[in-house]
Amino acid sequence: MPVSLERGAVKPAPLWEVPAKECQAVVDVNLNGTINIIRHFVPPMIQKRAGIIVNFSSAWGRSTSPDVAPYCATKWAVEGLTQSLSQELPQGMAAVALNPGIIHTEMLETCFGESAAAYTPLQQWVQSAVPYILNLGARDNGRQLTVPG
Repeated sequence: MPVSLERGAVKPAPLWEVPAKECQAVVDVNLNGTINIIRHFVPPMIQKRAGIIVNFSSAWGRSTSPDVAPYCATKWAVEGLTQSLSQELPQGMAAVALNPGIIHTEMLETCFGESAAAYTPLQQWVQSAVPYILNLGARDNGRQLTVPG
């Protein structure tokens, strides 16, 4: 099963201080990257009338915080995109927006500093997330999901 994970992140700052190039980069990765992956992978899936599209969102795609406006905006867009896509897919397929939860990543370190170490390490997250994701099915179409843990 091919898997592609992209991430777009910004350094925490008020929106008006975030360079345009950095804003564009987060839009290109988080939103345009998601759109392009869908455009290329979904047509063959539709021909087979089977498959699950898992779009990575974020807690900041369902809420907001200061100093991460471009990131929040792109993740809210992924949530809306996924909802629309779920309504377009044929029966037997699904599109879900997946909030991975809070994972100890470089972005989290940038935002939370040393306290990021208190959150789930990536390897531990993978051990719980992979079985959860592999268990998704057409019954989950349109759902906003969060990896348990």
